[in-house]
Amino acid sequence: MSVTDFVFSLALISVAAGMLGSLVGLGGGVIIVPVLTLVYHVDIRLAIGASILSVIATSSGAAVAYVREKLTNLRAGMFLEIATTIGALTGAYITTLISGNGLYILFALVLIYSALAMSRNRRERAVLSSSNDRLANYFNLHGSYYDQNKHQTITYKVAGTKVGLALMYIAGMISALLGVGSGALKVPAMDIAMHMPIKASAATSDFMIGVTAAASAGAYFARGQINPVIAAPIAIGVLIGSVMGSRLLNKVAPRYVKVLFIIVLVIVAAEMLQRGLS
Repeated sequence: MSVTDFVFSLALISVAAGMLGSLVGLGGGVIIVPVLTLVYHVDIRLAIGASILSVIATSSGAAVAYVREKLTNLRAGMFLEIATTIGALTGAYITTLISGNGLYILFALVLIYSALAMSRNRRERAVLSSSNDRLANYFNLHGSYYDQNKHQTITYKVAGTKVGLALMYIAGMISALLGVGSGALKVPAMDIAMHMPIKASAATSDFMIGVTAAASAGAYFARGQINPVIAAPIAIGVLIGSVMGSRLLNKVAPRYVKVLFIIVLVIVAAEMLQRGLS
């Protein structure tokens, strides 16, 4: 395959990855890393470096649309970014201590956990009308948005902020280690632990993942693990796809978003686990 064909095909795949990543709050990296390693046989560390840039592109493309539609909970996102940024800096260091096979296995285990967590809560729960969480009340992390699918305004209260912060720290480490945007952990953390609606969780995750990825991108640049020939078409393709996906999120039923989320996680986890154990 010529360099031109490689770049063109990678850009097309990246558009699809960006659209899916934006739709379910994953950041696109959950597709990009397996494609680069399993299809194009790129070293996993170079794949993670390129994916981190795609995560920033996804966040830039989708976050603007979600903020405009008021799906994103800005207060909650900025509050939780404190933990994810610290976690990302920690993960950027830890990645130098783990082997390639170890990264494959870790990638798979994180996705399997996320799929199981989401499948236990497949039905959309009623939002909280009140909250005793002191941090959520003090910083006014509660929110609301207009659901175009239900044709009504959804007002919700946030709880479980301490558990959410702990999970966000782990999510930040996973983002730096695997380049997946850590939406695979952020969305369940906000949806299950903090009782935020799935649409608000996905939108807020897209807002957060760019900041988290930027915190660790510098370390990958310094180590020479970002190849422009690989990273450039991915960043452009993912940016286009993320804008397309952001236009669909508020028009689909939440249960379909969750089902799609779970299916993608299971398929990718199986492929990465097989690679890590081979």
